[in-house]
Order: sequence, then C-alpha cells, then structure tokens
Amino acid sequence: MFPVSCEQNRSTLGEFLAPWPLSVLDVPALRRTGLRPVPVRQFTLKVHSRCNLTCTYCYIYHGVDGSWRDHPPRVSASVMRQTAHRIAEHVRTHELSEVRIALHGGEPLLSGPGVLVDYIRTIRAALPADCALRATVQSNGTLLTEQALGRLAQEGIRVGLSLDGGTAAFNRRRVDHAGRPSWRRAVRAARLLARNPQSYAGLLCTVDVTADPGEVYRSLAALRPPVLDLLLPHGNWSNPPPGLPVRAPEAARTGARGATPYGDWLAAAFDQWWGSRANEGPPPRIRIFSEIIALLLGLPSALEAVGLSPTAAIVVETGGKIEQLDSLKQTYEGAVVTGLDVFHNSFDESLDHPGVAARQIGVAALGVTCRACPVMAVCGGGNYAHRYREGSGFRHPSVYCHDLERLIRHVAAALASATGNERPVPAVSARPPTAMP
Repeated sequence: MFPVSCEQNRSTLGEFLAPWPLSVLDVPALRRTGLRPVPVRQFTLKVHSRCNLTCTYCYIYHGVDGSWRDHPPRVSASVMRQTAHRIAEHVRTHELSEVRIALHGGEPLLSGPGVLVDYIRTIRAALPADCALRATVQSNGTLLTEQALGRLAQEGIRVGLSLDGGTAAFNRRRVDHAGRPSWRRAVRAARLLARNPQSYAGLLCTVDVTADPGEVYRSLAALRPPVLDLLLPHGNWSNPPPGLPVRAPEAARTGARGATPYGDWLAAAFDQWWGSRANEGPPPRIRIFSEIIALLLGLPSALEAVGLSPTAAIVVETGGKIEQLDSLKQTYEGAVVTGLDVFHNSFDESLDHPGVAARQIGVAALGVTCRACPVMAVCGGGNYAHRYREGSGFRHPSVYCHDLERLIRHVAAALASATGNERPVPAVSARPPTAMP
C-alpha cells in the first residue's frame, strides 16, 4: 500500500495535472444547490492485481500508472468482509433494490474460482434480503475450465471474456510473459461459455483499426456472445490513441474535419451488425450501437462511453482502497486515487470526491465546445478519461470527438432510413459543425 504521504503527493500532483475537476470543481457548492449524488450501483472488486498475460496495449501494466505494484497480489478475507459490509451499508442507506458486482483483476482466476465464490457469498450474506445481486467476472479465459465454470455457475456468477477478435491472428497481441500466444486457451473458454449460455456474460474487444471490422465482427459473433463490447482504445489529448491524428482540444471542432479512422471502423462494424440476416442467428447486442440508438430515440444512456447519464461505479482494490474507474490509469500516475479505503470510509464519502462527482453532473462537466455541438445529447462528451489533457484536466471534448460524431450520424441515418423518416433524428442537429470559441 502507499504510505499516506505518497498519496498526498499524488493528490497534489493531480491538482497540477488535472485542475479540473480536482481543484476547480466545488463539490460542497454543488451540494448546497440541492444536487444530490447518484448512489453507487456498480462495484468493481479486484480479486487479483496481477495477470498471467502481458497484452502489448494494456494500459494497466504498460501505461503511465504503475500503482498495481503497490497493491497486494490477492484480496484477503478481511478485505472481502469489510467491502461486503460497506456495500450493504450503502444499499441500506439508499434503499437500493439491486447492485452489480464485477470481479476483476489483473486476471481474477489466478486466485482460483473458490475466492470468487467466497467474495460473492460474503457480499450476498451481508446484503438485505430484498436487494438483488448481479455478479460477473471479467477474465482473459486462459484459466477457465469446465470445473471452474461449474463452481461459478452454482453461485450465479457469469463470465465475460476479453478478446481482440475471433481468430488467432486478431489476438496476436495477447501473449503470456514468455511471449506465447493465449488464443488456444482463450477460444476454448469462449466455446465452453457458448455451450453454457446461462453463464455467458459476453465478450469485450478493444478496437484495432488495422484489423478488418467486418472480419472482427463476424469472427466474434461466431462465438455466440449475448453481448459484445467494442471499446475504443484508451487515449487522450496528451497521449493519443494509435493511428489517430489529433491536434489540440481547442481545435476539436474547427477547420477541416480530418480523418476519422475509429469512426469509420465502427461505422463499418455497425453495418455488419445492422444488416445481420435472420438465418445467421440472433446477433449479439453491441452496447455502443444499442446505446446510441436508445439515445437517438430520447432514452437515457446506460453506458459511460456515450450520453449524459451519471456514472455510478467505483473500484475496490485488493488491499481495500476505494478508487475511481481503471480507465483513468492511462491519464497520469495516481489519477484513480481517492485517499479512501473500506476500513475507514463509506462509499458515500467517495461520491463527494471531485473526480467521482464530475462524472455525475452531465452537461455541467462539459466545456463550451461540447455544449454547442449538434450531437452533444448523444455523444455526451464521450468517455470521461478520453477528455484528459495534461495541465488542464478533463473539461475537453473526447480525443475521439470527430470519430464519435461520424459514428453517431451514421447510426442516425440508418435509423431514419429504417423508420422511413427523411428528417434528421431529433437528438442530432442537421446543421454542420461550426468554429467554437
């Protein structure tokens, strides 16, 4: 664990690197206006802080934040019990009817299925009887066996897999510490889950713009996931994603539109998904597409990557530290730190941290560029971590600004065509983007 002085130093550094929101957002003033926090409903609980793979693009182990080294490798029984107590406390305080638990790592199965089962049983025993618990574990699949899956299934724990596509070639970057490919073991896990759909949470795939989007989609759909997450690689204005030409955030919506490689990739994948034929079987739900469609129809978002709905999620590390979402680890060292832990602090206290509050205030977290954007209601500024710029913080458009607009307009056009509506979808203005102050 970090000494207190080290965390204080990181907090001070964070205020310099990200003054908005850490030193600018006045959370007490927000509360005085009557703006109440949204309670935490999604808890990401770290079971093992190490991984048996070393994927070349991993922002946890190859990124700017090396704090994983300071966390205990495995969660202890005392941390499990205290975390369960804090979750139950939060549920009772806010009279929650359901909480979602994501067991995470590292690779959580490095601890074996028994620890995952124990963690969920401990939480379930602490929760009020009228609060439902939805549990998943996110794994690279290399350690998932039929016996392990059976134990998890008995406790109602579903399994999500991380893959880069449905072939060995697409997964060439997912290797172990000796440089050996993980594909053979990972695809075995995917096929096992396809035979046990009640335990199959879905697949998570980080977009690689050098791969063919149609082939990636078809190969993943062939593994029969109920849900498919296509994620933009984590990057920001100070550390741009691979293959994305960027300028400064002030110029995000001025001048020439420029290339939109990720928007083009996702639009092509959308066309494959949207055009799926009935005889191919039911397509997986692709959350970024279904969420954009919902937002275009005026519904609230349930995904942080788009929309303006408040984020109500928190992380508990293996040693009990309460942290912000892992996506911040690609911004600067210590960006996830809150200074809180389950032994001394409630989850309600974490809601008043400026970084957590900033993800719950919708339009108020966006700068003038985003507020004047014709697709703002759908884009919502994109993933919070993708807005970062060193020295100013997170009140910028997403580094994927143009790509997100490209995708949103593409989906809007498909939706308008399918509904026979020749006019623009209401959530998207037809006017072209203009220069912003």
